[in-house]
Amino acid sequence: MKQGMNYVIGALMGLCTGLVSGFFGVGGGIIMVPAMVWLFTPPIRDIKQAIGTSLVVIIPTALIGSMKHFAQGNIHWPTALTLAPTAICGGFLGAWLTTAVSTGNLRRAFGGLLIAVGAYLLFQRP
Repeated sequence: MKQGMNYVIGALMGLCTGLVSGFFGVGGGIIMVPAMVWLFTPPIRDIKQAIGTSLVVIIPTALIGSMKHFAQGNIHWPTALTLAPTAICGGFLGAWLTTAVSTGNLRRAFGGLLIAVGAYLLFQRP
C-alpha cells in the first residue's frame, strides 16, 4: 500500500469520511488525516499535505451534509452566523501556523487532540 494511492481504499475512505461527517458533524479530518498519513504516504508527503487535502475534500462533504440537515430543520442559524466569521479567521490562522510548526510536532498535537476529545466524549456525564 505504501507504493501509492489505492483508489478502492481511497473511495472507501471518502465514503466513511462523508458518513461520519454527516452523522457526527465532524470535519472529516478525524478520519481522513490519519488515514492519508498511514495509508497514502506516498503520494501524501506528510501531515501538512494530508490536512490541506482533507480540507479541500471536506468542502463538498460539508455542503451536502449541511443541505440535508437544513432540510431536516437541524440548523440553529443564530449560532451558525455567530460562529462562521471567527471560524473562517481561525481556519486562516491555523493554516498559516502550520508554517511555524514541524510536521512531527503537528502530528503529536493532532494525536493529542484526538485523545483528549475522545476521552471527554467517553467519560463525560450524560
